Amino acid sequence: MNNIALGFGNNTDYELVWNSEIINEAIKEFNIHSEELSLKTLVENERDLLIGLLYFLKNNCGGECSVINTKILDNFASRFKYNVTIGGTGPRAAIAMNILGYNSFLHLVVMNDKIEKLIPSKIEYICSNKEENYDIHLIFQYPKNAIIKANNISFKTTRENRIIIGNNDVNSIMNLSQDYFDKYVQNSKVLMISGFNTMTDINLLEKRLIFLANNIKKLKDITIFYEDACFMSEEANQLCKEVLFKYVDIFSFNEDELKNYCNRNIDLLNAEEVLKAIKELYNKFNVKTIVVHSKYWAIAYGLNNKEYAPCLKGGITMATTRFRFGDSFNKKEQYEETYKLKNGSKENIFSIEFNHISKGDATCIASVEVSEKDVTTVGLGDSFVGGFVSKLSDL
Repeated sequence: MNNIALGFGNNTDYELVWNSEIINEAIKEFNIHSEELSLKTLVENERDLLIGLLYFLKNNCGGECSVINTKILDNFASRFKYNVTIGGTGPRAAIAMNILGYNSFLHLVVMNDKIEKLIPSKIEYICSNKEENYDIHLIFQYPKNAIIKANNISFKTTRENRIIIGNNDVNSIMNLSQDYFDKYVQNSKVLMISGFNTMTDINLLEKRLIFLANNIKKLKDITIFYEDACFMSEEANQLCKEVLFKYVDIFSFNEDELKNYCNRNIDLLNAEEVLKAIKELYNKFNVKTIVVHSKYWAIAYGLNNKEYAPCLKGGITMATTRFRFGDSFNKKEQYEETYKLKNGSKENIFSIEFNHISKGDATCIASVEVSEKDVTTVGLGDSFVGGFVSKLSDL
């Protein structure tokens, strides 16, 4: 299998077992009321953490926010049962691809005894930091129909999703390893870029991006895939795109980011609305190809979009396999079984109409229908990336 380089950050995930009653009790403990619910970009205590969590829950969306230290996270996590996993787009994509037999090379910034044990032996990596560190992320996987009711707060979730609240001290510095480029990237067919979203020091970020761009300039016959994320700073978001997008072949992002960039709600099953939104962003970002992945479909718009159809299918299949089996996804047969599932009916209707009205400018692949009720919502975008770039390396 072709080599794939996956950069650049990672973290220590605490995947919390969902419990609405614990949330409701905490609302009473911290005396939180509905008028206080707001988006928290920086969490300074457990009360802030809960307010930010409730904001995302009430709006039925996924999201991320940052915490000033890990003690707050440890304290809040102690209320729940949880599993420790390795977080970050690169590691989760690598683990998923490893099941299918694809070789990948990881660039890590966080390393500790837990992460060392979680990385499969066949995955090669370089960590740019030598000292033990953690960067803990709390992962809240909330289900559809979860009831939140305490004080004057009362609502029910209408869909399942995930919320990430974490500390990013090490990722905010994002040391980059020259050895990683010299040893691994130059021998790879695909380079996936992600992880700069937690950097808020603009001068340091610019230094890192220039270092990355200078290394990309030296590469030949490699496809550059940029996976977007929820940025802590809009200035940082824009700077990443200014410096890197002249080298990027594929810019990929999810349904939440689609809506955020367009600054409006979008009916994800309305082909005309979705096409209009993607066209806007394609013109705005001026990249060769845009890929958008959602719970209903995956779309490639722009150059080589038809060629990327197997990649879209691979991404959907990997993400859906993760959705169905969670951390118990460990066999290629599970992926193959998911691949054969029939398309969802509303998803299929959308994809047919979208492909018709896009007139060859885009390719849409529908998501498949699953019967499982006890599903996983964390790591789906990361798994999509793993499914997409593995097939991309085959082209």
